[in-house]
Amino acid sequence: MFHFEPDPVPPLLSRLWLVGCGAMGGALLTRWIEFGLAPAAVTVIDPKPGGLPAGFAGALVKDAGAALALSGPPTMLVLGIKPQMLADIGPSIAAHSGEAPVLSMLAGVRISTLQDVFANASIVRMMPNTPARIGKGMTALFTENARADARAAVEWMADAAGRLIWLDAEEQFDAVTGLSGSGPAYLFRFIEAMADAGEAVGLPSAMARTLALETVVGAAALAAQSDLPPSRLREQVTSPNGTTAAGLQRLDGDGLLSSLMRSTVRAATERSRQLAAAAEGEQTRGGIASPPPQGLLL
Repeated sequence: MFHFEPDPVPPLLSRLWLVGCGAMGGALLTRWIEFGLAPAAVTVIDPKPGGLPAGFAGALVKDAGAALALSGPPTMLVLGIKPQMLADIGPSIAAHSGEAPVLSMLAGVRISTLQDVFANASIVRMMPNTPARIGKGMTALFTENARADARAAVEWMADAAGRLIWLDAEEQFDAVTGLSGSGPAYLFRFIEAMADAGEAVGLPSAMARTLALETVVGAAALAAQSDLPPSRLREQVTSPNGTTAAGLQRLDGDGLLSSLMRSTVRAATERSRQLAAAAEGEQTRGGIASPPPQGLLL
């Protein structure tokens, strides 16, 4: 029987600082530990960690000063805070983390902005998505100056979460955010809408939900495993003048669905650009932003 062994943990992850452990940070940390990262190698910096893995045996501290006193300087620094908080807490983190490579999950915050804070660090940007929590995520990566060992460490971390892709240009991040970063929410909403529609035509609520969910799961698995493009798979299940054709005509008549998805992804992409501009503005003003009411962490 085939037994999968994860790649050895890169030496650069021997002292990892995770700044922010909300839902996404916690999901990734869980995967890294399951993939072989020793909890003792991790220091989480977060005054109120909402996503800390159950039974986490690593260190948990409130600020960078405490982290430095407890574990020494990091060999890798991961930023999981909200973009608005970079100007407020970034300088303190930078002052205590030395020249450790930085892996940033901050949506919309460009490398040039990060470099203003972490002047001597090599920086990699990443955009994961929520299926990372079960090892089915899609992570986009980009760097301008990261060393080979930093790239290898980042690839190990992304592999633990699912699949990865290196972008050709940093400008692609806004579109990646709008498509795969936000995409799981679109699909969750679609499942919800399908279940509601099934209930509306007479199915019990629980049955409609199961049918909608398993239909999406199965169709996605088929699309992932097939050599055929989605358009061809769609054609195979669509008989002329049949039930599927009738449904598709309502769903996508005159390109309605394509138009809706374009506008949806465009809106999320534009918001990513706005976040980048806001982060650059707050950095220029020296960090005058106040913490958002929903918390600080991703």
